[in-house]
Amino acid sequence: MATQPAPQGLPLFYNDLLPLNSGEHGKLKSRPIENANFVVNQHAIPLTVEEFVSASRNFPIVFSAGDNPVPLALMGMNEGVNVFMDDEGKFTLPVYLPAYIRRYPFMLARLRPDSDELTLCFDPTSDALGEFEEGNALFDGTEATDTTKDILKFCEDFEQAGARTQAFVDELKKYELLMDGEVAIQQDGREAPYIYRGFQMVNEEKLRDMRGDQLRAMNQNGMLPLIYAHLFSLNLVREVFAMQAQQGKVPEGTEPVLA
Repeated sequence: MATQPAPQGLPLFYNDLLPLNSGEHGKLKSRPIENANFVVNQHAIPLTVEEFVSASRNFPIVFSAGDNPVPLALMGMNEGVNVFMDDEGKFTLPVYLPAYIRRYPFMLARLRPDSDELTLCFDPTSDALGEFEEGNALFDGTEATDTTKDILKFCEDFEQAGARTQAFVDELKKYELLMDGEVAIQQDGREAPYIYRGFQMVNEEKLRDMRGDQLRAMNQNGMLPLIYAHLFSLNLVREVFAMQAQQGKVPEGTEPVLA
């Protein structure tokens, strides 16, 4: 499932990335933002495995298409539609906020392709950062403040969760449990159903037919609860579609595609 391409190959949400340092950014402060405009037109947000259970209460969880699938929380059924946010960038319902959103405008990035070292970077276009009179300072002289240390810890934890998520997806691929997904939704007064494709999901039939030793191993390493959180969350697809229809954001045509 594709999302809007980021500028210059940058990750989703990010318009630019700069390495944070006291020399150039010693006066920067962070402050809470009143809205999250960067999420308004995003229908699919990356998830880590630690978030599956919490996210599954609000969003369908699917996997992106292609050879390198990524778990995604669906906030809308079509590109550019987020049914949980208003046009001012505020959530209209109390829902789980994925860590990918909470991490912005910071992230750890590899600045040199020949090095594994990760550096704390930020998006300088974000309204959350600036030389404000009020807010939490990122540096005290040349030293990082507790605010910056907490941000760094959050980003480090996110990277570790990302590695565990990749390991989970690799196991799904090893067992060939992922298949191309398709959802048909019949709307009242319409002859042809809306058909959504362009994503992957766990094949329940293959899961049921797995050998006992494989299922035991998946249960012991914590994969089964994650798989069932994903499968149960798919029941929310029609709820998200209904919200989208109520908002008048269902496109014309018989076969909207997620990707």
